[in-house]
Amino acid sequence: MIVRRIRRPELGSVALSAIVSIYLLVVTNNSFWSHAASYFDNSRLSLLSFGAALALTTFAVLTLASAKYVIKPVLIFLIVVSGAAAYFVDYFGVIIDKDMIGNAAVTTQAEASHLLTGSLMLHLLLYAVIPSVFVVWVKVRHRRLLPKAAINLAIIIPCLLISGGLIYSDFASVAYVIREHKDLMKRFNPTGPVSAAVRYASSIYKERNIVVQPLGTDARQGARVAAAGKPVVVVVVAGETARAMNFSLNGYDRETNPELKSLGVINYTDTTSCGTATAISLPCMFSVYPRNEYTDWKARSTENLVNVLTRAGVSVSWWDNNTGSKGIADLISFASMTNQKNSPLCNNGECLDEIFLGELDKKLSATKSNSVIVLHQLGSHGPSYYLRYPEKFRKFKPDCRTPELMKCSVEEITNAYDNTILYTDYVLASVARLLEKHQNDISGAMIYMSDHGESLGENGIYLHGAPYAIAPREQTQVPFVSWFSKPYQTAMGIDASCLAKETDQPKSHDNLFHTVLGMMDVETKVYNRDLDAFANCTRQGPLGKPSVSAFQAADTAKDLPAAVVPATAMPGAKAL
Repeated sequence: MIVRRIRRPELGSVALSAIVSIYLLVVTNNSFWSHAASYFDNSRLSLLSFGAALALTTFAVLTLASAKYVIKPVLIFLIVVSGAAAYFVDYFGVIIDKDMIGNAAVTTQAEASHLLTGSLMLHLLLYAVIPSVFVVWVKVRHRRLLPKAAINLAIIIPCLLISGGLIYSDFASVAYVIREHKDLMKRFNPTGPVSAAVRYASSIYKERNIVVQPLGTDARQGARVAAAGKPVVVVVVAGETARAMNFSLNGYDRETNPELKSLGVINYTDTTSCGTATAISLPCMFSVYPRNEYTDWKARSTENLVNVLTRAGVSVSWWDNNTGSKGIADLISFASMTNQKNSPLCNNGECLDEIFLGELDKKLSATKSNSVIVLHQLGSHGPSYYLRYPEKFRKFKPDCRTPELMKCSVEEITNAYDNTILYTDYVLASVARLLEKHQNDISGAMIYMSDHGESLGENGIYLHGAPYAIAPREQTQVPFVSWFSKPYQTAMGIDASCLAKETDQPKSHDNLFHTVLGMMDVETKVYNRDLDAFANCTRQGPLGKPSVSAFQAADTAKDLPAAVVPATAMPGAKAL
């Protein structure tokens, strides 16, 4: 029996570069071209000119990398990156920028597992593995060094000159589109995700020697909390992926907040987030910096809300049922709720948010000092919405029962998401009732803010993490709810009826830092009364007397730390 060897195809290095260029441009950039067509809608000729320039530039770059021993690894890398990125960009409508790379870097195994679906595996097989196997299999012809360099330059230089000429000839249109639609080039594979990864790695490298500067070193508890007569306890619930428009408290046509409604909570109807992903929004929420001044560098190099509270003598605990505190709780008591074994509320490294309630009941019964307890929820995190609530909360049906959202209708996705909001309503109401249960021994209050919202298929976008400048309101409008026990209202001078008249006033994550300081009557120069959401309806001193140590909000700016000052200029600063 004669077995014939299959003859390997043979291509020149330039020809292979051309084939891969066409593959990347045509197959892995569907989202890019559809958006480009929309953005250049008024000029098809401009679109063709821009597309031709991009194609020539791509071919020139790949030709530049067509050296022996280099071409195959480079082409395979670009194919794999583009193939993987195309799945998330095309199916979920997300943009893979620096922040999205950061989110991926800090995700947990349990969280990542929801994205490792059969659809993703099939997509990678078709769009990354098979093309890569072809590149490995093909035999590449290479000329000797000098002739190869000459021929490559003879290709690269004209391509770049023609590309530049095409851009220059219609520069006004191209510049306008790129300036007004900054998301466009972030969608282009493979340069979008590759440049995002490089920027993320660069930021991590720059922050390797970052220091943490003390904040609120003058912090102390005021007269109201001292005169309360019993421990003051505030539970701060950091929500996850809850969008305001699906809260019936905000006018949603489904009853998703029956329990909070029955408690008569204070609900702010117009609240915006600091970011569209947890890695940004969560640190920003607990940071002294407002959104328009916030940077990751500032957050990492400056102490935050929990540190100021601790410095004032408040006992602070962080309980996490998510992917961690993103550095916020590094210097305080931290407990991960997902590590509990043999609990009916937990499965595969994730727990339902009810996991907080039993421990909170025990904590409140044993509390003897003024305390803040932060509960970081799993909330409505997607795409596996159906795993975020127990069977008894499947009120809205049929609900999407898979993380592969493209297999579900918009109605099924919305039903599953609304069930998560219904369950969050129950958890929040349960927290309030536990505070009420222990009101003979503590003066308790609860404040809830979600970190960001979620897209459920509107305009072809799913999940979250869109660049803030172009993010839809579904991702930036978040719920903000508070509840106060009667003892807390009396002790801290909160006028709930006054607050109820202000619930339509715009609020944001900028308010959380100063509002919680106000709730615990912490006096410090970094407290800004203008950003305390409850200040207008709060007595400033015991028995109606003004607080003798209150600082003016005007002092806030000058007392903010110089977050980027080198460590040598900040004696006593603590390294991470």
